[in-house]
Amino acid sequence: MTDPRKQKRALITGITGQDGSYLAEHLLEHGYHVAGLVRRSSSSRLERIEHLEDRLQIVRGDLHDQSSLVRALVESRPDEIYNLAAQSFVPTSFEEPVLTAEVTGLGVTRLLEAMRQVAPEARMYQASTSEMFGKVRETPQRESTPFHPRSPYGVAKVFAHWATVNYREAHGLFACSGILFNHESPRRGAEFVTMKIARAAARIAAGQQEHLALGNLDARRDWGHAADYVRAMWLMLQQDEARDYVIATGETHSVREFCEVAFGCLGLDWEAHVRIDPKFLRPAEVDQLVGDPTRAHEELGWKPCVSFEQLVSQMTEAEAARLRSQ
Repeated sequence: MTDPRKQKRALITGITGQDGSYLAEHLLEHGYHVAGLVRRSSSSRLERIEHLEDRLQIVRGDLHDQSSLVRALVESRPDEIYNLAAQSFVPTSFEEPVLTAEVTGLGVTRLLEAMRQVAPEARMYQASTSEMFGKVRETPQRESTPFHPRSPYGVAKVFAHWATVNYREAHGLFACSGILFNHESPRRGAEFVTMKIARAAARIAAGQQEHLALGNLDARRDWGHAADYVRAMWLMLQQDEARDYVIATGETHSVREFCEVAFGCLGLDWEAHVRIDPKFLRPAEVDQLVGDPTRAHEELGWKPCVSFEQLVSQMTEAEAARLRSQ
């Protein structure tokens, strides 16, 4: 445990999301004082952190509003800042590209500038993404792989990534990016294809649904568990030097394989229930992403603990248990 006289303080933007909730748990276990940035709203969605609320400091702010970010930093006095907030659903980014650019791209610059003004000694983690690689130039993808994003979300994340590099180089801030490949968990949002599959398998097994409509079953991703990946975020901010890291399992699996494992763990044949619907195909598809986490292994000592099969089964079984408890 951290010496309470030297208790570290952290601010997490996006604390109400999947990654934010796991990161908050991880930091609390390490004795941190944890503050979470939450937008002012009449219906704040705090479900993922309800079990932690009495141990958290909630501060109000918005990535659209730099003055609110300055106030949040002054109020929370962080040693470490974890920026996980974003419009992060790829299909929505095609429908709302300007909003995505404002939040996911420019919002990061606002936070970096607020940090430069009032918390220059803090350390910042920026959530970058494998979607920046998009139309990949090499396989597997590593820190030096050129970016070619294929969605407004990917484009906005590239902007945010290079803004982070620029503030590190131009202003001497300890600011680094984790280029995280797909990471899932039972806390994943219902709009993401992984949870869509897990939830449908559970509902079909319970007799509440007959079929599941999906898009490209051949799309391949490098899937890990969010709880593993937040450990890497924390480790990046414990280093002597700020560097960017690819965080991935190094394995690739198709959407078809995800279906096979999810339905199989409930004793179902996925092929009897899954249908292809062209409306779920992306305007510009990313066919395969797989990361090379060598730098993270060697410099951070980080390796994932949860396998692909364990991840998919955990998500599906959690959904089945949730249905039984209703």
